[in-house]
Amino acid sequence: MRLQENFFIVTGGPGAGKTMLIERLAAQSFATVEEAGRRIIREQRESGGNATHDGDRLAYRDLMFRDAMSTYEQMAEAKGPVFFDRGLPDLIGYSRLIGAPVPEELARAVAHYRYNKTVLIAPPWREIYGQDEERGQDFAEAVATHDAIRAAYVEAGYEPVPLPLASIERRAAFAACLAGQGAARGTQSGSTPCSMPKTMGPST
Repeated sequence: MRLQENFFIVTGGPGAGKTMLIERLAAQSFATVEEAGRRIIREQRESGGNATHDGDRLAYRDLMFRDAMSTYEQMAEAKGPVFFDRGLPDLIGYSRLIGAPVPEELARAVAHYRYNKTVLIAPPWREIYGQDEERGQDFAEAVATHDAIRAAYVEAGYEPVPLPLASIERRAAFAACLAGQGAARGTQSGSTPCSMPKTMGPST
């Protein structure tokens, strides 16, 4: 088993603010890895390919799998925290979401290539949810995606910690605090230095 304790996953359903968080962390000079899914969709559209969520979903998943393996290796020498916009266990959740069996190769990779046990998960948040050219799912599918992904991480032995429903600045501070502590288990109950009130408006 390979364990990279400095690798932190940010995950969740679409439209919950995780990509915005990754971009903010990058602006604060943290090492980050962008979400493969959006880039693959752009590349497929430019090349006339069909490996997308709205097309050949199995091919889309397989491209994301190869990308996740590649970026894991590429960041292996990083010394400080690295924040990934999704990780390998996401693809188990995605497989179940689309009603596809989980390939043995993927299951083995999830067991072998390990990230920090604490996983930051963005809860569904209707107030900020929106669709765009690369995100066509409605809010109900976003919630289903969150639930499937969260279950996959728990099953794989990770501990999902919800991001606070707060401004991007507060979310970035929360993520940086957890990473700085070596990801001591964060809660929203006020019991840890990284805790925040459970619900906060986006302008706070």
